[in-house]
Amino acid sequence: MALTALQPYKSNPQQLKQKLLPVFADELLARTDTLISRIRPTSLSLQRRYAIIEHVTAIVRRCFAIQDVTAVPFGSVPLKTYLPDGDIDLSIYSTSPGAQTLKETLRDTWASQLQMCLEDEANNPNAVFRVANVQVIHAEVKLLKCLVDNIVVDISFFQIGGLNTYNFLEDVDRFVDQSIPARKHLFKDSIILVKGWCYYESRVLGAHHGLISTYALETLVLYVINLYHRELTNPLQASEGV
Repeated sequence: MALTALQPYKSNPQQLKQKLLPVFADELLARTDTLISRIRPTSLSLQRRYAIIEHVTAIVRRCFAIQDVTAVPFGSVPLKTYLPDGDIDLSIYSTSPGAQTLKETLRDTWASQLQMCLEDEANNPNAVFRVANVQVIHAEVKLLKCLVDNIVVDISFFQIGGLNTYNFLEDVDRFVDQSIPARKHLFKDSIILVKGWCYYESRVLGAHHGLISTYALETLVLYVINLYHRELTNPLQASEGV
């Protein structure tokens, strides 16, 4: 049997409408919104996570008191797309004029220095938050991972890409709101819905386990919204495209 060459995918508005725009019952949409509201960040969980961020940032500044560094959050916490089990991503960063020199100076020692500081905090009986399981992950991007008040905190070093990605996704969310006014934060709500399905239902989310990464998922959702933006009005339709 002769194999025909694969052709590039061509968008057919009528087919897309049939595929992505079935006549959703009001009850189904209402249940979807309820599901999103149950797994999306709440004001209480945001307060808790930002309190942890402030605490860890204070430890970082104390650990590197001589150097002018801080810890900057990025990823799903400032984007407000994390799940109830989501972790906190922080990157050690500096805006001082000597930031590049500082980066080179601490590149090989920051993780071991901070590990000792966090272990000291773990042994502090008067600590505001309980710190545990401090470990350095020697991956392509070196991470210091720990538990703070039972929430996983991943600390990296001068990860400009992560900070730029967060700013880019915030810009995307605002642009989608302007382009598709039928639903505020359609992009972020779609990420939460798809992320919830990938994590709780299909178990395919988790780059550290060799599964799909959060950034890949966000890119996929962006692709679907960009491709079907003329038809999409709610996160359930976006999840159909994924």
